[in-house]
Amino acid sequence: MQSLTDAAIRGAFINTTKRESRDAILPDLDTIEWDQIDVLGWRDRKKDNTGYAVVELAGTPVGVRFTTARLPGARRKALCSWCQDVIVSDDVTMYVARRGGAAGRKGDTIGTLICSDFGCNRNVRRKPTLTEVGSADEQDRLNLIGQRIDGLRERSAGFVRQVLATC
Repeated sequence: MQSLTDAAIRGAFINTTKRESRDAILPDLDTIEWDQIDVLGWRDRKKDNTGYAVVELAGTPVGVRFTTARLPGARRKALCSWCQDVIVSDDVTMYVARRGGAAGRKGDTIGTLICSDFGCNRNVRRKPTLTEVGSADEQDRLNLIGQRIDGLRERSAGFVRQVLATC
């Protein structure tokens, strides 16, 4: 992902009011290894039920504001819909985003399961197990990591496109 400034991130949000964008608590941008991420995702330090993600669509950063949905009943293991890592047992949260435009203003939302700490970038770059790869060849491992990175990009961008969709 290209490195982003505070202003670029705030200007990228597609489902926030001007006030929500201005009040968003951003991560420390100086500590981000931009070449190691495909999705910039974080939880708001002041509002525990709020998260944000920025992905690139056609080279342009597009941001989404989420709220968390509390699912009733006992805590269950679930698969993150973005990184789809079956090995790492990170918590997964139901994140709900208001749709962009008129649909969002009338209350339409869309939700998905995402790693609670937005650790998807780390998960897709994790060294695959021998069972996952099916061979001991290092090139096969690198190919699988590349496929996982591509999948994360496609699935996160697909979700953002759904937030943008008006139907």
